This record gives sequence, C-alpha cells and structure tokens, in this order.
Amino acid sequence: MGKRLADNINSQYIAAANLLRPKKARKKIVAYVESYDDVFFWRSLLSEFEDEEYYFEVMLPSSDSLQKGKKAALMNRLGSGLGQNMIACVDADYDYLLQGATHTSRQIIRSRYVLHTYAYAIENFQCYAESLHEACVMATLNDRSIIDIPAFMRLYSQTIFPLFAWSIWFYRKGILNRFSITDFNNTVSLGAVNLRQPEEALNAVAGRVRRKLNWLENRFSRDRAGVKALQDELQQLGVTPETTYLFIQGHNLFENVILKLLYPICAQLRRERELEIKMLAEHNQQMQNELTCYQHSQAGINFILRKNTGYKEAPLYQLLRDDVRRFLDNLRPKTKENNPKE
Repeated sequence: MGKRLADNINSQYIAAANLLRPKKARKKIVAYVESYDDVFFWRSLLSEFEDEEYYFEVMLPSSDSLQKGKKAALMNRLGSGLGQNMIACVDADYDYLLQGATHTSRQIIRSRYVLHTYAYAIENFQCYAESLHEACVMATLNDRSIIDIPAFMRLYSQTIFPLFAWSIWFYRKGILNRFSITDFNNTVSLGAVNLRQPEEALNAVAGRVRRKLNWLENRFSRDRAGVKALQDELQQLGVTPETTYLFIQGHNLFENVILKLLYPICAQLRRERELEIKMLAEHNQQMQNELTCYQHSQAGINFILRKNTGYKEAPLYQLLRDDVRRFLDNLRPKTKENNPKE
C-alpha cells in the first residue's frame, strides 16, 4: 500500500512540476524500463518523438532500491500510478502472444501507458537478420559476405515455426510441464556451424524439431486442430514462418543461435584480413605494426550486437513507433478540426 501511495505521489509530483514550468517549456514524461540494458534501446526510440512540447526521461523502475525486471516496472504502477506523465516500457516476452490469457498479458496489451516490444525482447531486435552483416563488418572491418545471413535465418525460422506454435499452445493453457520453454530452447538451439556447409546446422535443428513434433502430435493428438488454428492466429499477430526467431526467448536466440552463427563468420573474416596484411607487408616490422593496428581496431561481436541499432527498419519496430505516436497524440488537446462535432 505504501508503494502504491509513493507511486501516486511521484506521478502527481511530476504533473505538478510540469504545471509550474512556463507554458512554452517542455513537459517531462518518465519512462520506466526493466534493466540497464533496456535504457539505450528505449532512449533511442523515444528520442525520435521529443519536440518542443514533450521529452522523455528513461529510468529504472525503482529510485530507492536496486530492484529491476518486468514486474518491478509494472508492479503498483498501473492504474493511477501510470498516466500522461509516467509510462512503462517492457519486453513483450510471451505476453503479447498470450493475448490477454494472463493478468500480466492483459496489462501489457490493454494499457495505453505500457509500451512493449512485440518481439520477445530487445535482444531479438539486436539480432535482426538484415542488420547482422553490418554488425560483422563493424566487428572485423571486413565487408566480405561469407553466407547470406537473412536467408539462413528465414530457413531457421521456417524450421522452428510449427514447434513454436506448440510451445505457445501449452504456455497459453498454463501447462508448462508438457512442453516447457527450456525444452523448446534446447530443441531449436544451433550447434557448431560449418561455414562451408551451413545447411548442416539447419538440418540438425530440423531433425530435432521433427522428432519433437512427432512426439507431441502422437502424445497430444487431440490438440492438433487447436495448434493448427493457433498457427493462423500467430501469423495475424506477425509471427510468420519467416520471422519466428524474433519471438523466441531473446537470451537463447542471442547466445545459442546468433552468436553460434556469427562467431565463426567473424573468425573467418579476421583471418582473411590478417592474411591479406601478411601478404602485402613489405617487411616484418610493417607487418607487425599493421597487425597491431588492425587488432586494436576490432571489437567483439557480442559487444557490437549489444549496441546494434540496425533493426530500425524492421516491421515490428514500426509498430513500436506507431504506439509512441499514438500515446503522444492522445496527450495533445483535440482541435475543432479533429472534432468537427464540437
């Protein structure tokens, strides 16, 4: 109760502080996010919409503790806690796909003062397939394309889509012990990727997916029709067979799919650049100096992905932009042109 009172006081304080400023002064909107990693993502988005009237301040969910996470961003901040001056910006996780099947899902998809990622998490945006070649270039300073990464991820997504529908089916019903998220992640994680034959890694995933699908369809045959209907519903929500990777658990995608693919690509690109330096150097000292310079100019692909913003043309990101725009439009007073009946 004390926490809710404090939230209401904070919201009222911000509103009162905005009223004290000159009419032309910008109004502050506080945006609560889940963790340190989320600050940059949401600041990058929200800053696009700052103008002479409004600006955002992105903050962690608590000012008096180190408490972080989705629950911390949402707990006791809904209803009167959130509003025109305070919003929550969170990962969708599976809550968007649950479409109101749980209390948290209803909070996220129904509150105008909660923005969510649509994709499972910000890591999924950082792993946006069309941006990954540029990420490799930034890490290695070598622009050669070894494999078609977007095509690889489309095939990967098509492979896991039917199994993903089963995962969401049981998650919606709250029967996690039948087919848990951990089971799904273990099934769809990539093994070692051979750059000469990258299809082998996909074939290994396809084999595991096929065996798991056979088991599920035999064990839970009565659910087949429901899962098939769910596949159609998921596609209406943006989960197509080609984009499924954007909706699986973000940490697993980052660590056990994308990095498994990009580590060998970056290693190969670095070897090629170093070999080029060794071949073109006129003497040993020049070679050593150039290699040292090149090594100092590189960056780890893990670090590059964390700062990747190449997802801004992704359709899901456009949905996020639309949500921010809609939120701000609702704050502005309606003119007679917008309300002809007045």
